[in-house]
Order: sequence, then structure tokens, then C-alpha cells
Amino acid sequence: MSNAPEVLFLAHRIPYPPDKGDKIRSWRLLQFLAARYRVHLACFVDDPADFAHKDMLSEICESATLLPLDRTIATARSTRGLLAGEPLTLAYFRDARMMRAVEALRRRPLAAEIAFSSTMAQYIETGVAGRPRLIDFCDADSEKFSAYAGDARFPMKFVLAREGKTLAAYENAVANWADASFAITGDEAAQFNRRAGLSRPVGWWSNGVDTEYFDPSCTNDVPGGAADIVFTGAMDYRANIDAVLYFVEEVWPAVRRAAPSATFAIVGARPSRAVMALGEVDGVCVTGRVEDIRPWICAAKLAVAPLRIARGIQNKALEAMAMATPMVATSAAATGLSVRAGEEIVIADTAEEYAAAIIELLNDGARLAAIGAAARRRVVTDYGWDRQLARFDAALQSALASPSSSASSAA
Repeated sequence: MSNAPEVLFLAHRIPYPPDKGDKIRSWRLLQFLAARYRVHLACFVDDPADFAHKDMLSEICESATLLPLDRTIATARSTRGLLAGEPLTLAYFRDARMMRAVEALRRRPLAAEIAFSSTMAQYIETGVAGRPRLIDFCDADSEKFSAYAGDARFPMKFVLAREGKTLAAYENAVANWADASFAITGDEAAQFNRRAGLSRPVGWWSNGVDTEYFDPSCTNDVPGGAADIVFTGAMDYRANIDAVLYFVEEVWPAVRRAAPSATFAIVGARPSRAVMALGEVDGVCVTGRVEDIRPWICAAKLAVAPLRIARGIQNKALEAMAMATPMVATSAAATGLSVRAGEEIVIADTAEEYAAAIIELLNDGARLAAIGAAARRRVVTDYGWDRQLARFDAALQSALASPSSSASSAA
């Protein structure tokens, strides 16, 4: 790789370990780039334990700059962003140390600059002539904040609505100067592309799943015993918290009346206080962080994704489907998945529909097996990482072949 071109890769969170949605995507993108280029990685670390992975990242990258993100200081910066009239998330991730590190890296003869998330685009706003810049927005974060504002109370309702509006304007500006930008699904890209003021279309490439790692033949030896139903995800994430609270409060009572011995496991790191309290409900288990989520998924009869607020594509759905564990999901959670409802996934949007679907599946082993097998076939066919990253690679090769004039006009 000594003669390979150099590229810059920026990420708002260390892309390892790939144990949550954005880190799964950024890790796969970094892996892809590191196999083809000499990558200079610069990212923030919001969990001190993740510094343990610096040596590994330094081995696969030409260089790895990892900077600690102090949440208290970052929150103070975001408050200044409120006064300045800019997105709070932009100010949250604006760090003088990162500015200096990126400036030094940009003096190298880079072939391209790639930023993961809109918050890191600010470090490459001023372009270098002839050097393409690519932005992976992943989700349309502005739409997420606008959705959060819908059921929030004052003053957070105002803050979240403002964030949605200001971040949307910034996302538009970034898409307009980038040589290529991406969302996580075609639906997310369409949301971007319907906006007024967007002069360059946003493309997309989807998340994939490692179907060899997430394989139904894995062990089902679960500490403390398997649960009938499983939910997986980072349990300090607002959308996941809302999903399990809704499920236990609105859906679970009906399931337990029909199946008194049914059990439900909430599997994921950093459960909030409200999530921990759900462990007191009959039949519900809150595990916290586990070393390997696969046994929990494999041993369950079905997995659930009762998300009412959802963006992009749900890795929890792809992982369950890869392991042939039938998934019951809301329409929001299934958005972006190319699947046949009723055959490869079950969709339920009201609490009544959700409970009825679960009860029916728990009583029909043949249908459980058929849906699981069909789901596995779908992800093997359509959701391999190589297939998905080919879309990104095509855009990168095009940008390298003919970088636009935007670089010289960005300032």
C-alpha cells in the first residue's frame, strides 16, 4: 500500500467497535477505504474505553488522530451556537484541537477528503482545488430533530424545532459544495432532494450486514436463559428508549395476558434510568451491555423494532433477519428496507396490531420458521456490505476522475 493514494477520513465518533448504528456504518466505510488507500483518520472519542482501539486503528490506517470529546465542554460550545444562530450540533463538534489536526493533515497530498456526518463537514468547508470532498450524511439529522420537536414541551420544543431548521439549511449548503454526498436510503435521499435550495442531488448507499457473522447457526447459550422476544440497540438513544417504553407499557400487557409465560429481553449498552425500571415488570429483562448480541437474537423466537421515531435503516432489523429471527417492526422502523411485508418481516403500527402479531407468531411455529428463512435469504441477496459499498465507490471514482470546480469556490 506504500504507493496507494492518501485520503482523509473524518468521523464524529471513533468508528470502532462497531457496536451501534453510526459506528457500524463508519467502520465498514473505513475498512473499505483502508483496503484501497492510505487513510488518515481523525475522529472524536466520547467513551474513554474506546481509546483501547487506537493501536488497531493505527495499524490499518496511515495515521490515526483520536481526540477525547468532553461532553460538558461540548455542551457549552453548543450553547454558544444557540447565541450565534447556528446548529447546536455543529458547535458541539467544533473543536480547536481538531481544527489544528485537520489543517495539518490537509497539507498532505491527499487524493480526496471524506467526512462522515454533517457535523464533520465543517472541517473541510474551504476546498482545495482538484481535491474532491465527499460527505456521508448517513441520516437526515435535521428531520430527526424536527420529529423530536413534535411531542416535546417548551422550551425543548423550540430548541429542537430550531435545530431542525438550522441544520437543514446547513445540510443543504454542504450538499451544494460537496463533490458527492450520501444518505443511508433512497427514501432519506429523496427527503434531501425535495428541499428548496438544493442545487446538487444527494445520493445514497445503504447499510449492509455481515451474514457470515450474523448466522443462524451461532450458539444460543444465553447467560441466565433465553427470552422469547428480544430488542437490541444502544439504550441511551432517545428513539430506542421511546420504543421499549412504548412496547412495555402499551403492547406487553396484552401479550402477557395471552401468553403468561412470555419473556422479553432489552439488550443494549447504557440503559437509561427509565429503561432500567422496566426490568421490574413481569417477564421483562434489561441486560445492559453484552459482549455478543448474537446469542440473544438467535435464541429468541422473534425480534421487535417498535420504533415510533426512526431514520434511515435499522441495523437491528438487518441483524435479526440475517439470523433468521422473525422481526415485527413498525412502518417507521422498516422504512428503507427492501422487504416483503408479511413474508420477510411483519409490520404493526398500533399497540393492538403489535400485540396481535406477536401472539399469532408465538402460536405458529411454522410461520415463524418461514418468515425467518425468507428474511435470511433477502439479506444474503441484497444486503452484503460489498454490494452496498459499490455505490459509494462508484461515486468516489467518478469524483476522483473529474473533481468539480466547487473546491475552489467553497470559501
